[in-house]
Amino acid sequence: MSLPRLLTLIATICLTLGLVIGLVSSLTGLYTQVAWSASPLLANLLILAIVVLLGTLIFAIVYYLNLLKIPQKTKGKRVIKPKVPVIKSEAATENLKAIRQQVDRIQDEVARQALLLRAREIEASMARGSIRIVVFGTGSAGKTSAVNALVGRMAGQVGAPMGTTEVEATYTLKLKGIDRELAITDTPGILEAGVAGTYREELARQLAARADLILFVLDGDLRKSEYEPLRNLAEIGKRSIVVFNKIDLYLDSDRDEIVSRLRERVKGLVAAMDVVQISANPQPVRLENGTIFQPDPDIMPLIRRVAAILRAEGEDLIADNILLQSQHLGDQARKLIDAQRRRQADKVVERFQWIGAGVIAVTPLPVVDLLATAAVNAQMVVEISKIYGCELNIERAKELAFSLAKTLASLGIVEGVIQIVSRALQLSVAGFVLGKAIQAVSAAYLTRIAGKSFIEYFRHDQDWGDGGIAEVVQRQFQLNRKDEFVKAFVKDAIARVVEPLNIYQKSEESELEIVPELESKIEPEPLHHSQEYEDWETYSNKQKDEW
Repeated sequence: MSLPRLLTLIATICLTLGLVIGLVSSLTGLYTQVAWSASPLLANLLILAIVVLLGTLIFAIVYYLNLLKIPQKTKGKRVIKPKVPVIKSEAATENLKAIRQQVDRIQDEVARQALLLRAREIEASMARGSIRIVVFGTGSAGKTSAVNALVGRMAGQVGAPMGTTEVEATYTLKLKGIDRELAITDTPGILEAGVAGTYREELARQLAARADLILFVLDGDLRKSEYEPLRNLAEIGKRSIVVFNKIDLYLDSDRDEIVSRLRERVKGLVAAMDVVQISANPQPVRLENGTIFQPDPDIMPLIRRVAAILRAEGEDLIADNILLQSQHLGDQARKLIDAQRRRQADKVVERFQWIGAGVIAVTPLPVVDLLATAAVNAQMVVEISKIYGCELNIERAKELAFSLAKTLASLGIVEGVIQIVSRALQLSVAGFVLGKAIQAVSAAYLTRIAGKSFIEYFRHDQDWGDGGIAEVVQRQFQLNRKDEFVKAFVKDAIARVVEPLNIYQKSEESELEIVPELESKIEPEPLHHSQEYEDWETYSNKQKDEW
């Protein structure tokens, strides 16, 4: 034991003995006084109470000191590497599991493999646990010089660069006081001209979006074209350090003014202390004697700020980034599945819109028969619901179809559709079939609006939204009344409806049966629920009887 410790121990023992002797003397005097003036029993009870109170006080002091005691590191014990916070790590793992289940439903093989590859990259990042720092900015700001200066000044061994230097270069290294390995990536410059420049910028943005920490390098005041990507990165939750490089080219007064303006411009996106100034590759200086002097890089302000952030927030940065990447990948998978489902549902709508036209074409009524159209729409609803993973029975489908048919009528959309179709057909169709053609094509048009509305209903988990069914139907009507769509729709309708009606009308006049060509054009694909009937009129009548 060292001499100071020995002297401290002796002094402590002496002080403790003095306090004990003083306490015993005081208790003895108190006992004598109480026993003499009152009674020995009362003196004994008083001494017992004092002893119990002192014992309780000592126990409480020792107990709370143990609670407040900070555990010290024990020599020889293995240092446990920091881990990603459990809750965020588990959330990312659950997201990746859900993504794998979603990927199995994606039919596009290229997209499916790309999602699986990205999921494996995120899992590898979770297992590796390195901190990824991405250097981002324009090509002239001195990003590569900043990376070289960082790598040259940071302690530890630097690994070989990974990737193609013309595209990206990543260096792995260790920084004193940081347990995790750092991976510093130099990205291509943004805002470069040409197709190649656009491609490199997109790559740089993708790398920045996957970073734990971003070094946004500037060589002067912040331009609007640089502010936009900085704001976009902040909006997705990325932590950035704004690095004002090439300060050796400015006077001290100008440099301070630029830094002040930078901090004001990035307020709300980047903290003031996260705006640092460096000189990664200072310009050579010619001395009075004619020799050229090369100053050392002034990079320490950036290194100190990076180290401070990583020590205080490194684990949270990694956890947030992993969770963000898994959520973004999940969003991509959901968008792919949604697009796939919409394509399938659109095919169903297109098929049933011409089926609806066929039903009306053979229904001898002077107006568009919404009841017959609703009967067709009910089967369409069932098929769309299956695409979106919902199992609706035919009764529920009929309720939805009839409700939407009433909405179409109450909003005046039926009349609007008839007017649109009438104007378009009068320019293309003449003769005795015009009236029937208007009814049939209008029915197809209404079936299309209904089908698109049902797609939105199932896309949003069988919910019409805050505006209800009326708002959805109105929106689909507006989307499907554009001139370009109407022209294409009527052109297709003439081939599928009007021409078969001409053939049908001529065959009736000559008292002949409907020729096979009529059926092939009105019914582009077989309708499963109508195969048992001999013609469209029989099918339509039976559907209306069910209603």
